[in-house]
Amino acid sequence: MSDKKKIILTGDRPTGKLHVGHYAGSLKRRVELQDSGEFDKIYIMIADAQALTDNADNPAKIRENIMEVALDYLSIGIDPAKSVIFIQSHVAELTELSFYYMNLVTVSRLQRNPTVKSEIQMRNFETSIPVGFFTYPISQAADITAFQATTVPVGEDQAPMIEQTREIVHKFNAVYGETLTEPHILLPDNQACLRLPGTDGKAKMSKSLGNCIYLSESEEDVRKKVMSMFTDPGHIRVQDPGKLEGNTVFTYLDAFSNEGHFAEYLPEYANLDELKEHYKRGGLGDVKVKKFLNSVMQEELSPVRARRAEYEKKIESVYEILKAGSGQARAAAADTLGKVRHAMRIDYFEDKGFLEEQKQKYQ
Repeated sequence: MSDKKKIILTGDRPTGKLHVGHYAGSLKRRVELQDSGEFDKIYIMIADAQALTDNADNPAKIRENIMEVALDYLSIGIDPAKSVIFIQSHVAELTELSFYYMNLVTVSRLQRNPTVKSEIQMRNFETSIPVGFFTYPISQAADITAFQATTVPVGEDQAPMIEQTREIVHKFNAVYGETLTEPHILLPDNQACLRLPGTDGKAKMSKSLGNCIYLSESEEDVRKKVMSMFTDPGHIRVQDPGKLEGNTVFTYLDAFSNEGHFAEYLPEYANLDELKEHYKRGGLGDVKVKKFLNSVMQEELSPVRARRAEYEKKIESVYEILKAGSGQARAAAADTLGKVRHAMRIDYFEDKGFLEEQKQKYQ
């Protein structure tokens, strides 16, 4: 067991550079949690094995993004002295745990998982679901329980996955005895951060749709994307009343702006509520609001860009951070696996009682 320690497990699939949707939804919170001093251990996983479940025919895509994600982590303020950054495929114990957990979950239960259902539909896997992809809730349970994680910070779309992990923990502990720690979900406290839309107003940021603002983008690229953001299509003239619902610019302001930003960049308004009221009654142009959002985003992303530029000059150090972190993660997962094997009574060579049992049996 985890001796009441508070442990975080979180991570991302390395299928591309991370964007502000990731940042608002989880990355910024991770840094806050890391620096809070409330947690005994924080594990941050680059989930390359999970990414291969639907990219098995394109491993180069995963390989080329390992370092990109690591750089994104370090650039937002993840500190390897406080958090263990590791690569999933280099912790072999996770695979063995997944194999044992598969015996505790039915096919029909996996089919009912809302996250799996929506992901299968999104990827057009209805008639040809790779087994690895279908069972990734079990793999995720292995990732979480291997580190005896008590807390898993994720977006609301991942809530069914955490619930399935909790079910596996309950089933394992009921069958084999108290061994695994039950995790709890930690959702973003800012509702606007739960699922940040793409710059085109689409529900989700997607590399293929070209509607992302990446953490690593230049100041000019960020400005261009902000200035071309989807707003209220009915707000044609400045004097027209504007709608906030579905207005991407205001969703981003909900996620990123604070009163300090208004004092600095738009002092004629005390806060976002005043800006919204003016927009709704008319007399406020989209360009002015977008320029303000650009100032907010540049302030947020400028230190991220600067840190990334420094880490890009010392890639060998980043490589060593990943290597050391993967070693630490493997040691922790091996400890849990040993407890799991003992609980299941399959630790034949570690348990001296096994030989004694056999000797008595055959004497």
